[in-house]
Parts: sequence; structure tokens; C-alpha cells
Amino acid sequence: MGKFYLEIITPEKTFYKGEVESIQITTLDGTCMIMAEHQPMVFATVPGSLYITADGQRREAFMSEGFVEVRPDETIAFSEAVEWPEDINVRRAQEAKERAEEQLRRNRSAAEYRLNRLALQRAFARLQVKSHKNIGNF
Repeated sequence: MGKFYLEIITPEKTFYKGEVESIQITTLDGTCMIMAEHQPMVFATVPGSLYITADGQRREAFMSEGFVEVRPDETIAFSEAVEWPEDINVRRAQEAKERAEEQLRRNRSAAEYRLNRLALQRAFARLQVKSHKNIGNF
């Protein structure tokens, strides 16, 4: 299987940098699998699971909203937040979920609704990634 260079950047840090065999990212339309020599494209991401396969090992992480630029030999992802399962604080994610649910119940405006729905989506995705049995480290 071919490899390509992947870099994942957040406002705070470079989350990942290196050669990979594939990545699978949650998008507005579902999931997108990227492999070496993929057709160039740019797309938006939504909060969900990110799967990175490197050296034959597949690892899951949480990835928030952002966008991805794909080129045949490299892929660069920009995201608000990306976390490995061991870095996810379950209590904090649960509290964020509860706050977002409460704010959605209040539903004051369309803009607030969209922001609160996105916050709820991020919290659910973090909790989902944390609850999965993740195997492999790289």
C-alpha cells in the first residue's frame, strides 16, 4: 500500500505529522477515505472520528470542525481540535454535552441553535471516541 504525507494542525499545535497509508475523516456528507495518490480536493469536516492508518496500525482520534486539503502526495487538515482518546476528559465532555442540550432547549435564535448544535455534536463525538476500544500506538 502506498504512503503519503499527513499533517494535522490545530490552533494550539501540530497534532500529527508523518507518513500514513490512509485516513478516514467525518465530513458533511458522511466519511471520506483518503489514500496515496488521491484526487486533489478540499472539503469541510464536522465533529467525529478520525482514523489514521500508519505502519499497518489503525488509530482513532476525535476531530472537530475544520477543513482538509488533499493532494496526490500530501494531505493537510486544519481543525479546531483533535484529541487522542487518552487525552479526552470525559467529565468535561459530559458537562459540555449537558450545557449544549440545555441551550438547545432554550433555542433563542437560529444562530444560537447552530452554535449549540455544533457544541453538542463535538461533545457526543468526543464521548464516542473515548468509549471505543482503541488499539495501536504510533
